[in-house]
Amino acid sequence: MFFDVDGTLVPGTSSSVFLAGFLGHREELAEAEDGYASGALDNWQVSELDAAGWAGVSVERVSGWLDGLPLVLGIAESVAWCRQNRLVPVLATLAWSPVGSYLAQRFGFHSFSGPRLEITDRRFTGRVAHHFDEHDKRDFALGRAQELGLAPHSCGAVGDSRSDLPLFASVGLSVAFNASADARAAATATATVDDEDLRSVLPVLSRLLTSVAG
Repeated sequence: MFFDVDGTLVPGTSSSVFLAGFLGHREELAEAEDGYASGALDNWQVSELDAAGWAGVSVERVSGWLDGLPLVLGIAESVAWCRQNRLVPVLATLAWSPVGSYLAQRFGFHSFSGPRLEITDRRFTGRVAHHFDEHDKRDFALGRAQELGLAPHSCGAVGDSRSDLPLFASVGLSVAFNASADARAAATATATVDDEDLRSVLPVLSRLLTSVAG
């Protein structure tokens, strides 16, 4: 079961914009992310702009900031539900790898995807070490499913925006959670949920269990 981060687990904003508030380029990044959402910018451009603001900051400092990351309710319980029902919870996200690593460790996700920032001597250099876009996100998810011996139709995804569309088109169940119009249109029929608690998607995820069992 693949979960997006920004706009899905992190409500109303992105982890990058949250961190940019500490780094000093929040408004510029928020504008760039709006450009990505509208299709005016690609992920490469947004990542390069954001990465520059990380120059000289220590890895440890960012880890401390992430303790204050705004999150929807019910993440731990939803991850536990997945595991109890033999679903493997994975973060399929375009959030920077420190964010994916933090959330995976905190809540028990199996693994995570995402772009990587260059680091030298425990400090970020301001450069991107590895770019990662919405198509990479889909490919990561399908690759992880293959590693686990699962067919795409037996997998599901929960997301909210443009970055989820290729993955939505590739799995058996796609759930639009507090989502944009495009993501709602791409989701599985009636699999649209608006709520402040991730546990509200669990009745929809039960469909995946029924489908696989059938």
